[in-house]
Amino acid sequence: MQMEAIINQPVIETARFDLRPVRRSDLGLIEMYAGDARVAMTTTSIPHPLPPGTIEAFINRAMAAQRDEDVWIMDGMKSGWSEVMGVISLLRLDRNQSEVGYWVAPAFWNTHVASDAVQALVEANPQGNQAISASVFHDNPASAKVLTNAGFVYLGDAETYCVARAAAVPTWTYSRKL
Repeated sequence: MQMEAIINQPVIETARFDLRPVRRSDLGLIEMYAGDARVAMTTTSIPHPLPPGTIEAFINRAMAAQRDEDVWIMDGMKSGWSEVMGVISLLRLDRNQSEVGYWVAPAFWNTHVASDAVQALVEANPQGNQAISASVFHDNPASAKVLTNAGFVYLGDAETYCVARAAAVPTWTYSRKL
């Protein structure tokens, strides 16, 4: 039996759900949602189709004591929703900055889960950042709206490689000073 690692990462509460550290028991739901092409195509790093072991490796990285990214699960159990509704993370960068990344399972699209999660993470500022950046694909204006609603400011256009699309995809880049 494998023991759960102790993650030095706070639980961040919202009115409808909690942002909590990843657990090994999240494997099945993350795998189901991340395996959906609609989710993978909105991220830079989730391949589609999802190779065996991908999510297990992701969970191991998220639970490692030495890591450069803190990952939270959007857990809706307190409202009778799914234990995993999506994932949000902060990747540590230099100069006291991080990059936020997130995805929400399609069943919870248009429910403001992403907006609430980003806003809660920004307000909690668990890494003590001076600024948080983010980028979204041009064909995902809903994620751009999530960022602007949370006070992020548009910086410009760029391109980022998307593993699921096997192509460079145009992005909008945003930042928020804290």
